[in-house]
Amino acid sequence: MDKFIYKKSAGITALSASMTDFTYKKHSHQEYAIGVTLRGIQRYNLDGSLQLSYQNGVMLFNPEQAHDGMAHDETGLDYVMLYIEPQLLSETAEKKDMIRFSTPVVYDERLEQRILSLSHAILSEKEEALCSELFLSLTDSLTQTNLSTDYKKDNALIRKAKDMLHANLVHVLKLDDICKELHLSKFQFIRLFKAHTGISPYQYFLNCKIERAKQLIEQNGDVYSAVTEYGFVDLTHLNKHFKSVYGITAFEYMSHLN
Repeated sequence: MDKFIYKKSAGITALSASMTDFTYKKHSHQEYAIGVTLRGIQRYNLDGSLQLSYQNGVMLFNPEQAHDGMAHDETGLDYVMLYIEPQLLSETAEKKDMIRFSTPVVYDERLEQRILSLSHAILSEKEEALCSELFLSLTDSLTQTNLSTDYKKDNALIRKAKDMLHANLVHVLKLDDICKELHLSKFQFIRLFKAHTGISPYQYFLNCKIERAKQLIEQNGDVYSAVTEYGFVDLTHLNKHFKSVYGITAFEYMSHLN
C-alpha cells in the first residue's frame, strides 16, 4: 500500500513514504531533497541516467534536478526524505557559493544516521529547537560529502525564461510571449529549455505552480485559496497534479500539517 506522511519544522519538510505501485511523474523541486532508503530499492532517472538506491543508500538531489521515482520491484519501498530551501542550507553551512552534490547516491553511515535523526524528530513533532540542532549536525556531515563547484549554470536566456515563467504562474502558460522576448521560435525554445533543465517548459511551469500552492497551504492552511491564487481549474485539478509530484493530494497534505 502506498503511504506518504509529511510534517514540517524549523523550515524543513520531512516525508515518510512507503511505495509499491505509485510512480512519481518527472518533476523537479526548488529545494534540496536528501533522503535514505530504509527498505527495498528506489529506482529513478536523474538528469537522464538511471539510479538505484539500495537499503541504507543516501539520496542527494540538487535543486531543479529533474527526476521521477518508483519501487524497483513488487516488494516495494520505504524511505524518508528531507526538503531543504537552498538559502537555509547555504546559511547553515556558511557557504557563499551554492552547494552542489556531485554523487546522487552515497553509502555513508554517519550521514545516514543524521538524516534519520532529523526526519524522525520532525515526523514525531519534537520541539523546533531540537530539530534546528539536528539540522546543524546534518549540515556538518553534508559539507563533508562529495560536493561539486563546477556545475552547469543556466545561461542568460534560460534564466530570463524562468523569471518570466515565475512571474506568470497565476495565468495560462503563454509560450509565444516568452519566445518573442527571447527571439526564438517555439520549438527552438522548448528544445533549449529541455536541454538545460531536463523537463519541458510546461512541466517546469506546472511544477512551480504546484510548489507555490504547497507553500500557500503551509502558510494559511487553506487549500481552496491555493486553487484560485495559482489558476487551477478546481480542487480536483490541483489534487491530481499535486499527487503526481508529492504522492498525496493537496487536501491530504493540508490535513498532515494540521
